Amino acid sequence: MVQSILFVCTGNVFRSMAAEYSVRARICLQPSYRVESAGIKAKPQPIHPIISNRLIEKGADPSPHIPRMLTRALIDRADLVIAMGRDHREFIEKQFGLKVPLFNEVSLGEDRPILDLHEALPDWERDIDEARAYVESVIDHIWESVPALLARLPQFQRSRHSMKA
Repeated sequence: MVQSILFVCTGNVFRSMAAEYSVRARICLQPSYRVESAGIKAKPQPIHPIISNRLIEKGADPSPHIPRMLTRALIDRADLVIAMGRDHREFIEKQFGLKVPLFNEVSLGEDRPILDLHEALPDWERDIDEARAYVESVIDHIWESVPALLARLPQFQRSRHSMKA
């Protein structure tokens, strides 16, 4: 049975963090459930106000979040590791020998990554309003996908050994 989830992205200040706090907001009545996030290139940095404000509007409080680097210990203590993008999935398989699903794969049954801002809008600095809209749309998508993700978790109740690469 899946009782702990680890979401993984790049810096652990946008996609994986949004997934962590969106899920936490929905399962607050199940304190024994553990939800965490990490980044493959995480470093100490603040969460952008656009991201934190959108999560707060939705009902999640990311203020205690501290970005952290993905480690073997984090992977080993998670029942299910979920990658936000294909590059994260490939990194986890290469570095830790573990095949993991994408967020959209677990929640929607779609092999489709959630792109980072620079991946979706390479020149995002040229149009800050478009960049803001994209970031907010990603958070909205994650938030709205959480009920489906939670409902589909039983399909991902594989043992860690069956997920080894």
